[in-house]
Amino acid sequence: MKTSRHISRRDLMFSAGGGIGGVALASLLAQDKLLGAPVAGQACASSPKGAASDGRQKTHFRPRAKSVISLFMTGGVSHIDTFDPKPMLRKHHGQPLSGFGEIVVRQGYPGPIMGSPYSFKKYGQSGTEVSELFPHMGSIVDEFALIRSGFGKSNDHVLAHYEWNTGSLLMGFPSVGSWVTYGLGTENQSLPGYVVIYDPRGGPNAGVANWNSGFLPAAFQGTVFRPSGDPILDLHPPAGIRPEQQRARLDQLAKLNEEHAARYPGSSELAARIASYELAYNMQACAPEAVDLEKETTATKQLYGLDDAVTEPFGRQCLLARRLVERGVRFVQLFNGAKARTDVDDWDAHSNLADNHGAHAREIDRPIAGLIRDLKQRGLLDDTLVIWHSEFGRMPISQKGLGRDHNPGAMSFWMAGAGIRGGQVIGATDDFGYKATEQPISYHDVHATILHLLGLDHKRLTYYFNGRQMRLTDVHGELIPQLVA
Repeated sequence: MKTSRHISRRDLMFSAGGGIGGVALASLLAQDKLLGAPVAGQACASSPKGAASDGRQKTHFRPRAKSVISLFMTGGVSHIDTFDPKPMLRKHHGQPLSGFGEIVVRQGYPGPIMGSPYSFKKYGQSGTEVSELFPHMGSIVDEFALIRSGFGKSNDHVLAHYEWNTGSLLMGFPSVGSWVTYGLGTENQSLPGYVVIYDPRGGPNAGVANWNSGFLPAAFQGTVFRPSGDPILDLHPPAGIRPEQQRARLDQLAKLNEEHAARYPGSSELAARIASYELAYNMQACAPEAVDLEKETTATKQLYGLDDAVTEPFGRQCLLARRLVERGVRFVQLFNGAKARTDVDDWDAHSNLADNHGAHAREIDRPIAGLIRDLKQRGLLDDTLVIWHSEFGRMPISQKGLGRDHNPGAMSFWMAGAGIRGGQVIGATDDFGYKATEQPISYHDVHATILHLLGLDHKRLTYYFNGRQMRLTDVHGELIPQLVA
């Protein structure tokens, strides 16, 4: 019997369904910048140079940084007790603060001017003054540029976290890390492009909104690593499951997802789920080595303070951050301080600033200095941008006797690496540290500068949503000239 070589349109569509689904899926993944070269033989890249793939995007101009480490001190660090000395506070201690109009406080109990309980000392060749709280960071002051004129809009913890991590006072907008990975893609197909590690005491104010992808494709949301114990749960496959069995299961799952993608094109959540399965599979081979701190030398562990119970938790976070950027992770954000359950869980020093800041400073000072030194000696500081910041500063007047209230009008932060000239001080506040007066720098300016150092023009990095091209800096943002020169 002669077999016809013709098939009906219905049979064609049915037979080609899987292929059409694959095309749709490939298109979806390409649109969301999730396609990359496969990791041949499950080989683990040991550096960004070895791990580069088609997932990496072209920059707008030559970048000075390939990765970012954000050190976020949640709760509101007092700038006038850490990096911005104000002798006038001690001179007028106990007197009313005048000459600034109405003083707006967040939680009431406004008191008189309060001098800092800490002394300041000049460090490095630059002679930059740093509080006695930070002797280790003071010792590396020539490695970072200190900005003393930062300011924000909100004196509420949650809203201020939104400001500094997403560029908006409203929740639901993409985080800085999401914009970075959206713009640059991935350097390593076996690790997430964006990793978050928060305090062992708990998550920060605003929670997942700090690393949310907002209206960007869901795959660009930050991946949370645990701050203690195994950073990644269920990393190893179940006992008795051979690699070829697991691969077969994923392939079958991919086929089912392809069919779903063909019926519902444009679903970034589905694309993210598919990509996450493949990433998890690759991570089983590579992530255990990446997060294994025991591979580090005793000297390196001591550099980060892992030999001290006080510094060990944040030291582990910092050391893990170095290992991740070393292996091609684009954006790593560390949090010190948790959403407050007690007066010492975060930096929110309303009633006893000396005890609060003293405790947290001891936790972070040595590990952060160790991180900068380690990055530099390994040649990683040249193309890694490190930023130390908080959501706002604190008031020059006292609260509840020995504390300080929130102050978004003035704050200090610093940036290091990526070719930034260290030892410089940028901007200034008034004599009492109440407002940024000389070269005020907003969070939009900071975001624009971060993107610029990564080779991205903040005005050109956009995503169409809700009827217009959206960007991290909205319609704002000016580069900080001393940092990009």
